[in-house]
Amino acid sequence: MKRIEALEVLNELTAELPVVVTCAATSRELASLENRDNHFYVLDSMGLVGSITTGLALAAKDSDLPKVIGIEGDGSLLMNPNVLPTGGFLGPEKLLLIVLDNQVYGSTAGLPTYSSRVDLGAIAEAAGWTVGRAADELQLRTEFDRLLTTSGPTLLHASIEAGNAADIPKLLVDSVVLAHRFQGWLRPRLARGSGTR
Repeated sequence: MKRIEALEVLNELTAELPVVVTCAATSRELASLENRDNHFYVLDSMGLVGSITTGLALAAKDSDLPKVIGIEGDGSLLMNPNVLPTGGFLGPEKLLLIVLDNQVYGSTAGLPTYSSRVDLGAIAEAAGWTVGRAADELQLRTEFDRLLTTSGPTLLHASIEAGNAADIPKLLVDSVVLAHRFQGWLRPRLARGSGTR
């Protein structure tokens, strides 16, 4: 499964969910499929998707949102692996972190990450997360649906091929603009079910 194929599936499954997306090729590829208001692209900031989604999931505790979705890469998660024990300790019920693991840093000439020998899903399990695994599009759909209705911090560890999609334009948008757009989409959804409007 290529990254762009995984993102096509995830884009379809997350139309009504908040999605925080890691930087570089992952953000560009998802935006090329559909650049929606519910997408928050974390441009030029590796390792922060797990931190952002943990905070949002805690804020969404009393909302009607089923989950807050993070789309992360193995290299980016390895820049801030502390999000796994933090998430396990805090236990946000509405957190689903999806790790697209190609075992390389896709934006820096394919340099290898540690994930060929370090199992990120096993680390998450040891930290108290419920973990699903996927190696193809059917497994990705099945595990996404299962974890979407599983309480507690959940992680979907998806194995993908190395390599970036060809001819994807750069995502040249001001990060402040992206943040305001996402905030405008998210705010009323966080209010639903919380007793405030």
